Amino acid sequence: MEGDDIKRISRLTAILTQLQTKRRLTAADLSEKFGVSKRTIYRDIKTLGKAGVPILTEEGKGYTLLEGYKIPPIMFTEREANALILAEQLVLKNKDASFVKDYSEAIDKIKSLLRYRAKDKANLLADRTQFNEVLHQERNSSNLSDLQNALTNYQLVQIAYTNKEGTATNRIIEPFALISAENWYLIAWCRLRKEFRFFRPDRIQNMEILSEHFEPHNMTLQEYFDQYH
Repeated sequence: MEGDDIKRISRLTAILTQLQTKRRLTAADLSEKFGVSKRTIYRDIKTLGKAGVPILTEEGKGYTLLEGYKIPPIMFTEREANALILAEQLVLKNKDASFVKDYSEAIDKIKSLLRYRAKDKANLLADRTQFNEVLHQERNSSNLSDLQNALTNYQLVQIAYTNKEGTATNRIIEPFALISAENWYLIAWCRLRKEFRFFRPDRIQNMEILSEHFEPHNMTLQEYFDQYH
């Protein structure tokens, strides 16, 4: 499959998610979000329609999905949905761009499962809930999502790391845990130093997830602290 085809399939899926998330969207909204022309959006909407997706076009207003399409397999209560919206604002305070992006996209998918009335309320709450410090939050790393994936799949990670003194080293590490204080910290077995070390993701200059796997460290986070601190 060619790269352009993959991009288009990905965009069609994302458009469907957006239509399930919002009650009504215009071609201009979708064009801006996906960085394509309105003509491309018209073609995408037509393609989704041919595939059996019941998209209604309201002249001068935009696109909406037929009520009841794709009945949610999971039903969230209004309170559960509201808790997720609040959690999203807390996540937006995070300094890691990849984590914020992945969480925000997950919230969009969760919203798409809500029925229209609950969806309208969730979107209203999202519009009316905001922490001031989130507005211009600086994102100073983009490694967290990849590190989470490496941690859960027991994959080695090669990093170029600069410590607080400014000394740069290349290391291969075995991710063990992620903890958050004022910043995120990765606990990992460092093959260079042959011991567990703390690393700040925002000090990782370059990172590569290797195909090689490591033997899991069979202990809980509490057992780690009991043993090493």
